[in-house]
Amino acid sequence: MGRGTIDGRRRGDLMRIIASDADVAEGAAHLARIEPRFAHALRQTGPLPLRRRKDGFEELLAAIVSQQISVAAANGIWRRMKAAKLTGPRKVLWASEDELRACGLSRQKVRYAKALAEARIDFKALRSAPTEDVIRILTEVPGIGVWTAEIYAMFSLGHADVIASGDLALQEAARMLFDLPERPKERALRQMAENWSPWRSVAARALWAYYRVEKQREGVR
Repeated sequence: MGRGTIDGRRRGDLMRIIASDADVAEGAAHLARIEPRFAHALRQTGPLPLRRRKDGFEELLAAIVSQQISVAAANGIWRRMKAAKLTGPRKVLWASEDELRACGLSRQKVRYAKALAEARIDFKALRSAPTEDVIRILTEVPGIGVWTAEIYAMFSLGHADVIASGDLALQEAARMLFDLPERPKERALRQMAENWSPWRSVAARALWAYYRVEKQREGVR
């Protein structure tokens, strides 16, 4: 199977998509039934947010822009890129390095932005692709790691059963909620999350919300 292709044999599998607040509430109710600690967390957080985002090239380009810099800095760069009309794949592909650097991108992020434009991802096909295919296709692009791909599957595509286990805020929230001696590493959190299937994306929302309540700051943008 080549780069950027989707295994059609799995396309027919049923996959739950989170499209509304009612879907999130259904997942939260399930988690509260199977795990008393989630019931406790949800009493603290109240209703969980939907957090759906747009999908497509711009969303992934914005994720690349945001890597390893503050939200304020990322927002400033993104405003300059929008003003320069450099947020579409063709514009990014045709733009010179100097033009992209003038918006605030580092040389490394210029390479990542152009690699994303060159990848020619079929974003429409991703909407019906299994999570594992979404992650495989996106992580083939330099500058897009597993965390970014999982966040995209969760929030831009609405996949109900994915968790970004490498997320530090999720790890810390799990430590607090489950009274663990230390923050679980990525593999340990992924193993914990198997018990939360088929609503791992809602479990992630619950953990982020619990993190916000306990730490008084947001764990995800």
